[in-house]
Amino acid sequence: MKTDPWLIVVGVIAIGGAANGVWMLVDPGHWYQHLPAAVPDTGPLNAHFVRDIGCAFLTVSVALYWALRRPDLRAPLVAVAACFYVAHAVLHVVDTGRGVVGHDHWLLDLPGVYLPAALLAAAVFRWRHELHRLPD
Repeated sequence: MKTDPWLIVVGVIAIGGAANGVWMLVDPGHWYQHLPAAVPDTGPLNAHFVRDIGCAFLTVSVALYWALRRPDLRAPLVAVAACFYVAHAVLHVVDTGRGVVGHDHWLLDLPGVYLPAALLAAAVFRWRHELHRLPD
C-alpha cells in the first residue's frame, strides 16, 4: 500500500508545532531569545502570552496527529489546523508589510510561518473532496 506523501507533510508539521508549543510552555524566555526568527524584534517578552500561544500550537498539533490517525476526520481536522496557521501567516504578512519588523522577516518567517501555512492549505485542497462526505 502506497503512503500519501501529504500524510508525511502533515506529520512533520504536527511534530514541529508540538515541539514549538512545548518549548514555549516550558521555557518562554529561552524560546523568545533563541527561536531563529528574531522574535525580540516584535517587542518585549510576555511569558504568559508566549505560553498562551504555546497552548495553541499544541492544540493544533493534536488535531493534526488526530487527522493522521482518523482518515474519516482528516479533512476537517487539517482544515481547522490550516485556519490557525494561515491566520498566523497573514498576521506576519500584515506586520512585516506595515514595518512592525524589518524586511528580513520575510525570509526569517518563511520556514516556520509561511511554509507550514501553505503546505496545510495545500493538504486541505488535496483532501477537499473528503469535506463533502461528512455526515450532516
